Parts: sequence; C-alpha cells; structure tokens
Amino acid sequence: MATNLINVTKTLQKLVINSRCGFSPTLIRSTDQDLTKNTIFYNPSRNTNFFNKLPASDLWKGITSVSNAGKKRGRGKNVSKSKIKDLNRGQIIGVGKANIIWPGLSAPIIRGRELVEQQQLPEDPEREKKLNQLRDQMGTFKRTKLSPIERDTFEGFDTKVLELKTVFNMKGNFGRKRRLSVLAVTGNKNGLGGFALGKGLEAKTALRKAKNRAGQNYIKTILCVMTFFTQYGQTKIYVWKKPEGHGLICHRAIKTICETIGIKDLHAKVEGSTNVGHIIKAFFLGLIRQKTPEEMAEEKKLHLVEFCKENNYFPNVIASPKECRKAEEIPKDEILDFTQYCFDGKVVLKKKKFPPFYTKLKSYELYLKRQERIRNQQAVRNNLIAEYGEIQSFLTTQYPECRQYKLPKKEEEEQT
Repeated sequence: MATNLINVTKTLQKLVINSRCGFSPTLIRSTDQDLTKNTIFYNPSRNTNFFNKLPASDLWKGITSVSNAGKKRGRGKNVSKSKIKDLNRGQIIGVGKANIIWPGLSAPIIRGRELVEQQQLPEDPEREKKLNQLRDQMGTFKRTKLSPIERDTFEGFDTKVLELKTVFNMKGNFGRKRRLSVLAVTGNKNGLGGFALGKGLEAKTALRKAKNRAGQNYIKTILCVMTFFTQYGQTKIYVWKKPEGHGLICHRAIKTICETIGIKDLHAKVEGSTNVGHIIKAFFLGLIRQKTPEEMAEEKKLHLVEFCKENNYFPNVIASPKECRKAEEIPKDEILDFTQYCFDGKVVLKKKKFPPFYTKLKSYELYLKRQERIRNQQAVRNNLIAEYGEIQSFLTTQYPECRQYKLPKKEEEEQT
C-alpha cells in the first residue's frame, strides 16, 4: 500500500512538471476491483504554438511581405494590403459560438428589479456566415477621392516646356537606368500658373506627369507686377514694374512664365546662378510675396507718391495709410527710396563697361576722320522725310531748284 502511494505521488509530480511545460494529463481509473491498482495516464499536447505566440499583424506580414532581397529583384509588386482581413471585425466581447448571457459583460446585471442570471441561449447558425461576409467585404467600402485633375477641367490652360534633359540612375543590380526629365510651366493667362518636374521613360510620359503636377500645384497672382527682389539659393532676381507697352525684358524662363500667367510688361535682371529650376522657384516666390501699394503704404505709414515724366513730374498719390507719420517721427537712417525699399536694401550690380580694344588702334582714328563728314547724315535724312515728305532744303520754298534731282538707287527700288 505504501509503495503504491509513493508511485502515485511521483507520477503526480511528473504531471505537474509536464503541465507547466505544456502537457495536459488524463486520469483513467482501472476497472480492477482492487482500489490500490489505480493508474494515471497522460497525453502530451502543446498549448502554445507559432499561431498564438505572435500577434495578427506579424502573421499577416509573413504572408504579404517580401524580403529586402526580393524587393531588389522586383518581387511582391502585385501583393496588396487588401488581402489582409481583420478577423476580429464583427465580433463582440462576451458573444461567441456558445450563445451565453454573461451579466455585466454581454447583458446588464440588473434588469428592472430583477437580478439577471447566467443563461445559455440556442446557437445562431447564421453567425459564421455573417462574419465571413463582413471579412470578405473589407476594403470594398472606400470613399471615392477625386484628384484635382478630375475635379477641375483646366480649360484655357497652356503648358510650355522649359527644360528637357536625359537623366541616368545607376544601381548595383539593374545597372544604368535612363529616363527623361521635363520641367514644365502651365497657366491660364489670367493670373493662375504653376510649375512641376516630371520623369518618365518616354518624353510623352514625362510631359504628362509634369503637366498634371503643375495643374495640381498652381498659384494665383496679380497681373500687375510690382517692383520686388527675390532669391532662391544663389540665384537673385531684381524685378521692375514697367508701363503698358514696354514688353518682357528678362530671362527666357521668366519670359515663358509671364506669357503663361498673363503678365505683359516687366523688366528683370538675374544675378548669380542661372539654373533654370532655381530661376523658376525664385520668381514664383517673388510673385507670392510681392506687396501691393496699399500694403507698402500701411507698412511704412507714409504716402506712396509717383513722379512721372509724362505728367511733368507732378506728384500723384497712389496709396495712403490710415495713420500717416509726421516728419519728426521718421528716423534719419530709415530707407525712404522706393527702389531700395522694394529690393530690401540691396543694390543691383552694375558692371563697368570698358571701351572696345580697337579704340586704341591707329586705324580707328582714321576711320573716325573719314566718317566725320557724313556724321548724323541718316538721322537728318529721316527728319527731312518726316517733316517735308521728301529730302529737301529749308530754302526750297524760296528757291525751288533746291531739290533732290535724282533719287538714290535704294530709294527707287523701295518706291517701285
């Protein structure tokens, strides 16, 4: 009897150790009439495995992701996140396969004046079907988001290419990859414009990308450009406001931008780097940051007055602040010059013009002596034709013989 009890206790100790390691014991009593011949059997079974050690995100990642070496070789391009399903979707805490009412979890503890007790309800055969439908419909109900290209029609917009070049990208596994880069600007000639950079294997693809991106990132500006200074990197641009009919006297990139936006009169000078991308960015920054005459007058709290040669330098007040400062309130070192104020105190670099090298030669002196007798001859001829209608002397009214008796060959050809 004592030996059997010792064997039973040893077996129980082993069971406890095995249960801690993940084995589940099973107690089976023998049918023998002798109670001392009871035996205990246990079946080894693991309760922990790969699927309940890791979270669901890591398990899905093991199915849908690709290794770094596979990504370099172009694998996993067709694998999408839409295949991932949330298995907890549609499930409620306290509700499972066994349809049981749990007071305080899936049902209230007190209902009216009665205390709710635990109760088992009949199983729902449609539960699994409904959960599978919810999991299959994941990712299908998405809000339709339209891009700016689909929202706007972009009617009246014109696109021009500023730079088209071939670029190369070198990689260790793919080698040298060739693409085309297009820098384009677009505008509607009414104050709207934008620029973008697009790349593609073909020129059409790169141009389409640049055009669409430029349409998405357009800005709005005033057509009457003010005098301003702008800078991006080592590129500096000085812009002067000009009257109507002056035209566009500036860099080709700035001229193209003005034509697409609708600016007609402007003079600009570029200093420093002439990188086309930097010039475009600097000019657009200047268009955004430029100040109106009202803002300038309000910032300085002074009247903005214009002196024009066409008005005989008569002062013309363009903008006035709400409260104007007096002469005593203006400090002596304050910048009152309009050009320097618009250029943030910077001065345009004016290079000294040196005379040509041939002015020091002896032959140039002889040339000037020969040209002295016909100096300003063409200007005098043009003035006579404009005033009298023909080349004649101021004494022709008194002496009719003072006329040009024979026209030069060039004038005869022009008249015929």
